[in-house]
Amino acid sequence: MYASLFVPYAKLKSTSSLGNPASASCPLQISPPRVVVRLEGSFSANCTSLSDQIDGMGWESPYGGLDLTQGVTSLLFSIDSVPVWELEPMCYVNLHDGDQCVKLLPVTVYKMPDSVSLRQNSTTVKEGEQFAIQCDIVNVAPARNLSVLWHKGNKILNSETFDDSSPSPVSKSSVLTLTAHGDDDGAEIWCEAKLNLWPGEQGPAMMRSKSHSVTVLSEFSSLVIVFSFLEVFLCSSLYSDTFITFLISLYFFYCHNILCCDSPLSSRHGTTAGILIVLVFVLGMCSLLCLYITLETMARFRHTLMSIKLFTSHSLHFSLLLIVPVTQ
Repeated sequence: MYASLFVPYAKLKSTSSLGNPASASCPLQISPPRVVVRLEGSFSANCTSLSDQIDGMGWESPYGGLDLTQGVTSLLFSIDSVPVWELEPMCYVNLHDGDQCVKLLPVTVYKMPDSVSLRQNSTTVKEGEQFAIQCDIVNVAPARNLSVLWHKGNKILNSETFDDSSPSPVSKSSVLTLTAHGDDDGAEIWCEAKLNLWPGEQGPAMMRSKSHSVTVLSEFSSLVIVFSFLEVFLCSSLYSDTFITFLISLYFFYCHNILCCDSPLSSRHGTTAGILIVLVFVLGMCSLLCLYITLETMARFRHTLMSIKLFTSHSLHFSLLLIVPVTQ
């Protein structure tokens, strides 16, 4: 398959360093000088001899190689689908004096990560304590060109690179350790994976993880949690279905039998009914306030209090359903 006139490196008399410009006696030029291609992607490169004192030229490669071609000073090398993670095609030229020189085309085969995600044991930490967040990058190549950037809000906290010579895909993790401060409360933290293979903003977009929100608890915050839970418990106890049902039943009894009938309305009955109306209204507002406090507590501290709050949030509606048939 390979050209019979290609001489191994050890026998070359005039050979440039791999990847460096050829010497004056071996004037080869490859365009582009390096290639970055994804696995199963395609590329092409042109090798040109700057001297016409040659017998022929060719490309040495296990994939897409070209035998010695005479009568040309330029030869195109192309691959429709790159099948391997390591590829080192070489352009070679045979000179009139019997010498041969080669030049290597550096090819980097890359793969973007399958996923970029964060892991954290707890999203709630106490002020002054250290906590760690891990960024997992799955199946990326080459890892030696991988950078992980850590963000908090609009600031870059840290960046990390990896010393890994494997050309094939690997999974990497980056751990960020922080000390919790009060101004970190509610801060959004995320990581990004970037392959440093292209100049500037060229190449595929960086892959980023979902954001994690951190809750920082001070001593005051801990008291807020305790009193919030206590208030939820008291609300559920004081304004239970039984108590509200009794009061609303009493209210409808007075309304139906005293206020809504043709019998004369005594001031005592009217005063009692008025007090009951105000009391039921206050209890209803307290129930709504308790529901709001509970939802805020659950949203902020992610505590499972829904089972407790269900008794309070629906008590008024459930009681009304029980009372309506009695008052008709």
